[in-house]
Amino acid sequence: MRLPAPTPPDGPGAPTWESAVDFLHALTGVTGINERRYLAWDDFRFRPVPDTYTHEQWWSVIRFRRRDSARHLDLLRTSNDRAFSYVLADEVLEAVDRITRTASGQIGVEDDIANPSTRNRYVVSSLIEEAITSSQLEGATTSRRVAKDLLKSGRAPRDRSERMILNNYRAMQYVGEHRHEKITPERVFELHRLVTAGTLDNPNAAGRLQTLDDDRVSVWSHDGLLLHSPPPAEELSERLARLCRFANGEHDGAYIPPVLRALAVHFMFGYDHYFEDGNGRTARAAFYWVMLREGFWLTEFITVSRLLKRAPSKYARSYLLTELDDGDLTHFFIYHLGIISRAIQGLHDYLDMKTREMSQLKAVVSDRHAEFNHRQLALLEHALRHPDTAYTVHSHSMSHHVSGETARKDMTDLAKRGLLTQQRRGKHFAWRPAPDLADQLRADTD
Repeated sequence: MRLPAPTPPDGPGAPTWESAVDFLHALTGVTGINERRYLAWDDFRFRPVPDTYTHEQWWSVIRFRRRDSARHLDLLRTSNDRAFSYVLADEVLEAVDRITRTASGQIGVEDDIANPSTRNRYVVSSLIEEAITSSQLEGATTSRRVAKDLLKSGRAPRDRSERMILNNYRAMQYVGEHRHEKITPERVFELHRLVTAGTLDNPNAAGRLQTLDDDRVSVWSHDGLLLHSPPPAEELSERLARLCRFANGEHDGAYIPPVLRALAVHFMFGYDHYFEDGNGRTARAAFYWVMLREGFWLTEFITVSRLLKRAPSKYARSYLLTELDDGDLTHFFIYHLGIISRAIQGLHDYLDMKTREMSQLKAVVSDRHAEFNHRQLALLEHALRHPDTAYTVHSHSMSHHVSGETARKDMTDLAKRGLLTQQRRGKHFAWRPAPDLADQLRADTD
């Protein structure tokens, strides 16, 4: 990864100005600055600036104005005890508004998500995908196919990579189960124990903060360059306590939108490095926890790690830009708001595709009226939408006002065709949609 260029000094004392008077003249003489994009210096230095100024001078003016409108998070502190801050830039406000509307409201809820029969399948699928890709971000090498088999079959993990994936899955389940509870240091420790069980070189490090006796974890580049030195170990207990207060909505300063609060929590786990290992996985699980706790229910159906994994260098860069720019979290927020927006759009695209597939299958079923009677066609359409439903002689006969014998013949015939599976329920039988019902219906028409 190419390291971002160091941010030059700014303000009236910056060496780019001959005097403080020149800086003040530039600051007061320029009006109507509209930053369409909130760029870091690493990108800003390549963009055009007014002819009368150098890039360093114009940056000095821009940065001063940003500081003037910055909002400070007093509970979250840098290593040198400065409050982290952020700016509600236009692109931040727009993304927060879009995510708030699409991830927490009830307008336009997809039928498949609103339907309890299919909702759990989407949740499980998202949990599995997040568990896999979050682990792969931290070095797990298991393929997606093998990982899905591991989680769906319930078999024991064979190596450390598989253990990481299983742990992440259980941690995400834990977050879902405790979504309405406050986040406390004890809950964070339990989350870390779940994430790291059986994967640490030192098992005693699971679920506990680093101490003065531990080798403090730092972040290094692949070529040995120190990227980040976290705060001293003796500060971690107090810093985590403050972070939990912040995660639960307590704040000493100005209000912060819940989406940005969840992202700030994510950032601080990576910045503070509370644990010997597993900080990244714990950070992403904590992000989900805050989002779900704040009512962003759609978060349960998306996976952010899949998108982070596609460009891990950009993920790391969002941390570095914040640190290089005196703790300005706006850079981290903009990148990750984009990730969340893309994940939500990806979910809607997937649901649109599934809706089209369902319409096609319904058309296939309707076109086969010569093979099935109207009751069987209705049952198959229902089974496609509700794959976990169990049908009985009684339920089918009541739905279609036919005798029990007729109902039995309908479902026995569908079972012989492989479209239903028959199971004994005490003295009676029940029929469920075949796991590959959709595929069979497609194949029969090819």
